[in-house]
Amino acid sequence: MLNILIVEDEPLLADTLKRLIELNPLHRVTGIADDLASALASAEAAPPELALVDLQLANGSTGYGVAARLHDLGIACLFTTGRAPGIPVPDLAIGCLSKPFREEDLVRALGEAEDILRGRRRIVLHARLPEPLQLYTGDAPAAEPAPWLPPVRSRTSIWARIMRHVRRPSRFRSAAEAELNSPT
Repeated sequence: MLNILIVEDEPLLADTLKRLIELNPLHRVTGIADDLASALASAEAAPPELALVDLQLANGSTGYGVAARLHDLGIACLFTTGRAPGIPVPDLAIGCLSKPFREEDLVRALGEAEDILRGRRRIVLHARLPEPLQLYTGDAPAAEPAPWLPPVRSRTSIWARIMRHVRRPSRFRSAAEAELNSPT
């Protein structure tokens, strides 16, 4: 079971996240916090394994400060924010799920986060992550599958390439022309 702490300053969104997370019986929300103090209190009361942290919080708190303190407690963070950080911050979070996101994106993000936390190797390599999800784990992105057709070497059509090798009567030299043009 994955225990999750939600750190979100908008109560309606926090409640919606809680309901979506608890649709999976293997996930449990241990608490909802809206700033640094309540996040630390919730983490001490019921230690989570993962925290979903918004970057803009109530009472002047920021998600970066919350993530740093939770990281010190050994709790991994996944940012959920409308404005994703411009650069990856793997020291504070395992990734960022940008708002707005769909239920499928949240499910996939929690699955990826749980795999990272549990140290699981991926059996199924997904070609790409959902658009709102960015992971900071440092893994190389999965390579695109090889095309089933060989690459096109030139922009010349197949008909033009065939006709280049076909000899046309206009290209034949007659014996008389060859004798006239040959140095004697």
